Amino acid sequence: MLDATESFFRYLQYEKRVSRHTLTSYQNDLQQLQTFLAETFGQESPALADYGSIRAWIIHLMESGLQPASINRKIATLRTFYKFLLREQVIAKNPMQKIRILKTAKRLPAFVRENEMKELLDNTIFTNDFSGLRDRLVMEMLYATGIRLSELITVKESDVDLHGCTVKVLGKRNKERVIPFPKSLVTVIRAYLAERNKTMDVHGHGLLLVTETGEPCYPMLIYRIVRYYLDQSTTAHKRSPHVLRHTYATHLLNNGAEINAVKDLLGHSSLAATQVYTHNSIEKLKKAYDQAHPKA
Repeated sequence: MLDATESFFRYLQYEKRVSRHTLTSYQNDLQQLQTFLAETFGQESPALADYGSIRAWIIHLMESGLQPASINRKIATLRTFYKFLLREQVIAKNPMQKIRILKTAKRLPAFVRENEMKELLDNTIFTNDFSGLRDRLVMEMLYATGIRLSELITVKESDVDLHGCTVKVLGKRNKERVIPFPKSLVTVIRAYLAERNKTMDVHGHGLLLVTETGEPCYPMLIYRIVRYYLDQSTTAHKRSPHVLRHTYATHLLNNGAEINAVKDLLGHSSLAATQVYTHNSIEKLKKAYDQAHPKA
């Protein structure tokens, strides 16, 4: 049965070609389920779980205080896992058939206000050494392109067209897209590359962003960089790379961008995923109405 789990991970990695981050999430979810099953029911593998034991795990997660959105992501993992086992004839019945997702409260995406982003990028002092130039590029690039963290750390130098002001990105499900960026970013990229190439060997991997030793950047490093600079400039309660993606989309829509264009820029597969950002625009319109209309 353990072989079935490993086959599932190979399927995700080589057939579905999911990102490293997504693969790690699947592995963590199934490991957590396996630990619960072993401690509660003495079962050796998630492949042996039935509806009752999976439902018991979900209840355990709820009682532990885990947010419904996080539980729903784990449910999605299990749906994919057991659908794979059923297709491979490892199991005869799908235990997820009667499992339903939990209701979640609709929350607007957190984003940084325009004046705060302007203050951060125009007035924050970034040092002129390698780390400072790289940190500035990380902040500028996330906000200028709206790319995901996983996309940012895999951008190659050859993917960046400094003359055309575009960057080629490989997104989810291996979908490639080209994103424009402002000319002001060209100066930031060139300054970073000049310092990087002067001070280190990039080990032939071709990636744009690297650590102080020339190795590929890793997710936690980008998290630390973003949080450090957002801490200095914003009142937003969430301060992560994904908040800058939310900020990019919100500012585009607030300033009149067409929603289908924003969808393509973000690499969304459906318009529904992009429409969540229009709520912020609606809130802005409501505020303007309340301030200006005599009947408000």
